[in-house]
Amino acid sequence: MALLLEHEFKPLPADKQIETLPFLEAVAHLPPFFDCLGTPIVYSPVKADLTGNIKKIRAVYDSNPAKFKTLQNILEVEKEMHGSAWPKIGATLALMWLKRGLKFMLVLLQSISDGERDEEHPNLIRVNAMKAYEIALRRYHGWMLQKLFTGSVYALPYKSDLLKALEKGREVKEEESIEKIHQFLSRVTPILDAIYEMYTKMNAELSYKA
Repeated sequence: MALLLEHEFKPLPADKQIETLPFLEAVAHLPPFFDCLGTPIVYSPVKADLTGNIKKIRAVYDSNPAKFKTLQNILEVEKEMHGSAWPKIGATLALMWLKRGLKFMLVLLQSISDGERDEEHPNLIRVNAMKAYEIALRRYHGWMLQKLFTGSVYALPYKSDLLKALEKGREVKEEESIEKIHQFLSRVTPILDAIYEMYTKMNAELSYKA
């Protein structure tokens, strides 16, 4: 899977302290995934949001690499810096939205790799995309955004076209592509789960609607 595996994520350490720079360098390769979904009016903003949030976190990291060495450090330092404005500010807020975009991506890919599908239309990925949206993003979107996303599933590419796009146009057997998705998910899912766990433990999760 050329697009997903071109930059490896470091394994999650036992203490679940995720180093900021390697994480940002790996995740910076993922926004083009949303180009593979077509429907620019819906997914281009998601891609732009992902890219923008990566840049915001990188700017905070670059301001003091030693102080912001891990993602945990970012939340801890910003909580002390910003007081009552935290977590609605800075890299903490950017990472909160970044993890949601990544969650959508991972749930979609997991659903495809698990073989979940509409039996009458097995080459469509509507079922997978709606599952990902319900789990990762719907609760944070207002009525208009929800309608936009729900409508967008009818313009999604066929599964076969999505897998080909993820291979950057190369013709690869479906089982090979699915195996590469498994590899990607096995690396990234524990990291994303640890970020969600960190937000829960630090009471940094916000539930307002975009």
